[in-house]
Amino acid sequence: MIIVGLHFLLVPFLRNIMGEAQYVMQDAALMNYIDRRILSLENRLEKCNQDILDYVEEFRDFSKLVLARLSGLNSYKTEVKDEVENLLTRVERAQRDIDYFGSVRDSKTCVEVDEDLVKQQLLEEAEEKRKLKVILNASCDHMLAGVKSLKIVKKTGDKHGSWMKDPGKKHAKIYLLNGPVNNVIFEFANIMTFMESNHTLKARRVILPFPWEGTGHIIYQGFLFYHRHGSLNEIIKFNIQKRNIVDHMLLPGAGRIPAYQLSPSTKIDLAIDEQGLWAIHAEPEIGGNIVITKINHITMSVEHTWDTTCSSKDAEAAFMACNTLYVVYNFPSGGTSRIQCAYDVLGAVSTYEIPVLHFPKRQGSHSTIHYDPKEKQLLAWGDGSQIIYKLQNQQKG
Repeated sequence: MIIVGLHFLLVPFLRNIMGEAQYVMQDAALMNYIDRRILSLENRLEKCNQDILDYVEEFRDFSKLVLARLSGLNSYKTEVKDEVENLLTRVERAQRDIDYFGSVRDSKTCVEVDEDLVKQQLLEEAEEKRKLKVILNASCDHMLAGVKSLKIVKKTGDKHGSWMKDPGKKHAKIYLLNGPVNNVIFEFANIMTFMESNHTLKARRVILPFPWEGTGHIIYQGFLFYHRHGSLNEIIKFNIQKRNIVDHMLLPGAGRIPAYQLSPSTKIDLAIDEQGLWAIHAEPEIGGNIVITKINHITMSVEHTWDTTCSSKDAEAAFMACNTLYVVYNFPSGGTSRIQCAYDVLGAVSTYEIPVLHFPKRQGSHSTIHYDPKEKQLLAWGDGSQIIYKLQNQQKG
């Protein structure tokens, strides 16, 4: 009886235990399934995160490529614009020629009218030359025949700069302007003081209110004329003794490209000759050729402008002497400087009349070359050296 009682007690107990074990196994299977699903989600999230990083990196590379292409397109757009403008100019000239030839083929009366127009044009050109001679006080009768000798006066060590005298004054002062951008003028009492070893010790320092740009400045009749740094084409007239700006002007068409390809810091080169103040620059509309402008240094106004046939390509400097522009060329790597293009504003000298003139006894390049009309010589800055070149002249014509 006892055994039968135990049987009735154990059977429900065992059933309960087996039921609970079954539930535990089901829970374990569920937890294992959930764990596998979470792991799968984590793997997918990690892959998604990596894909996003890859997409970000690809987008950055694509952005860089697009920006580079846009920069190239802007450059190409500028080149195309310049070419189109040049083409339009040539088309306009061709159209004028076509109109002219169309008008001269009609009748004898038309031919006579055209001849009258040509005569009128010739008279106007002659009158223009006469006015230019009056403006220029054209007493110059000599032209450059050679650069015969050089003297190295000093070596400051600075690659770019300019040094000069004032041909409009009787004093013997020397002026030194270091660097393509600066605002300090060194004034020396004479050339002997300038040649001393410590070139700034005995110099008078003049501080400009605005720095200059390039090396194309000039001093004339007590005034410094220079291209203001940061401006496109502003020329400032500065009184050296009173240390103040007295006037300024904007030079039309200048400042967009370097005056000389081998001296890229100089956009406007100012020059002095027997006739006074000139400006030299280059313009893209005429293929980068050099343009010269006569400036009235008193009123700071343009008197006349000439488009020359001299190219700024491979040019390193230029100077005016007796109404004539002389352009100095060199090699990009440096070499023997040479004058191989000249332009006389009155047409008295042709480039073909002047042979290529080489600078003597040195290899290198020039940062600046200025003509001194009082001494009839060149003051040049070449590879850190201050040089005087003696000139050989001959009569024009």
